[in-house]
Amino acid sequence: MPTDTLSPLLIAAALMGGYLLGSIPFGVIATRLGGAGDVRSIGSGNIGATNVLRTGRKDLALITLLGDGGKGALAVLIAWLMTRDGPQEVQATVIALAAGAAFIGHLFPVWLGFKGGKGVATFFGTLLAAAWPVGLLAGATWILMALVFRISSLAALTAAALAPVYVFVTDRPYPYAVLALVMAVLIYVRHRANIGRLIKGEEPKIGGGKTPPSPEAEA
Repeated sequence: MPTDTLSPLLIAAALMGGYLLGSIPFGVIATRLGGAGDVRSIGSGNIGATNVLRTGRKDLALITLLGDGGKGALAVLIAWLMTRDGPQEVQATVIALAAGAAFIGHLFPVWLGFKGGKGVATFFGTLLAAAWPVGLLAGATWILMALVFRISSLAALTAAALAPVYVFVTDRPYPYAVLALVMAVLIYVRHRANIGRLIKGEEPKIGGGKTPPSPEAEA
């Protein structure tokens, strides 16, 4: 496949490949193979690592976390390999397309009737692989906010909001800024219930009392 220009075939391969990778529901697979049932019938029904942890299986939650982050990173790696001999602008665009498609695949997986997770792990996985300084800064933001405020969703929302800024600060290619912005917007959409509770001062803290889980309660 020619990689010196942004051809329709290259774009289609990045989008389709990234989406299919992102659609792999590691939470569902891990809980079923691990004998913990279907995570969609547990707690909030979310397929992310936070809800998998409600099964009491930390090992399955870790597998889910690594899988959800890793599939985004793998999409970036494949896109990089496909375009490693092409111009930088083509490579950056293809990587951003594949990463964004993987993120959307996690949120709307075809295998689960387009009902997926909230994307935080995949967000970090794609950023670390596509532009590691941005990923590290976003991760540090999450950690700092979590330590100060002890609210997971607030930490995720802050990291997502600042990610596009970090792209410019670290002088990464502009397609990565678009990628970070799109993912940030979708993370805010998926966390709309959390945002409502944050405004009301009702969002539970890490390690503290928790509200009854709902499909929108995962960070």
